[in-house]
Amino acid sequence: MFGETAESYDRYRPTYPPALIDDLVVMAGLDGQRAVLEAGAGTGKATVLFAARGIPVVAVEPSPEMAAVARRACAEYSHVEVHESDFEAWDPQGRTFPLLYSGQAWHWVPPEAGLARAREALDRGGLMAVFWNRPVWTRAELREPLMAVYERMPELEGDSPMHPANLLPDAGIDWRGQIACAPGLGDAEIRYYDWSRRYTAEEYTGLLGTTSEFSLMPEERRAPVLGAIGAVIEAHGGAMELPMTTRVCLARREG
Repeated sequence: MFGETAESYDRYRPTYPPALIDDLVVMAGLDGQRAVLEAGAGTGKATVLFAARGIPVVAVEPSPEMAAVARRACAEYSHVEVHESDFEAWDPQGRTFPLLYSGQAWHWVPPEAGLARAREALDRGGLMAVFWNRPVWTRAELREPLMAVYERMPELEGDSPMHPANLLPDAGIDWRGQIACAPGLGDAEIRYYDWSRRYTAEEYTGLLGTTSEFSLMPEERRAPVLGAIGAVIEAHGGAMELPMTTRVCLARREG
């Protein structure tokens, strides 16, 4: 599914707040001498942020199409490796890392197998950080007019993060519960980074087109819905400011 939308994903999906990356560099004690490990690199949105700070990255991505875009995005950084594999099946071959991170991808990794592989790949005391971007619809300026469009489309489920009816941006995996059950991992913590991004109508409908709820919709249905959403934004000046939060789930390898 993601291979078919790799170029659109790269074009329309947002990046991550710089403060998050800076904090992870400090928390993991990174000095640019050792590589960090990325699970689910996608098109390299987070990979580039670490590489640009001089941090070597070993990125694991299962989609050949996504991996190809990530390699292109990181072409100027000789200290980035992109491996095509499911994270839980990837063999670190005894290599360990001070930081394992995953942006917008960890929910695709089977929890038990993924956490076991994370423990195997982390240094003692190494940091694990998985994070997701989410709209904060309670503060979105166009929530009400967008809701009017969605209400005419009952097949669009309200639990999707991109649905303006979803007022729980931090809903998701039970991170503390999973870490409590994961041998060798502890110190579970959740942090939030608030920011915002301004979207034109074309950018926002392009972003929606990369989500599963729209990408799996038949084209004859998808085009009118995205057109109606774009029309709302055009009617309000052609762009909207969308408040965002990045939910970051942290843990460390024990002993």
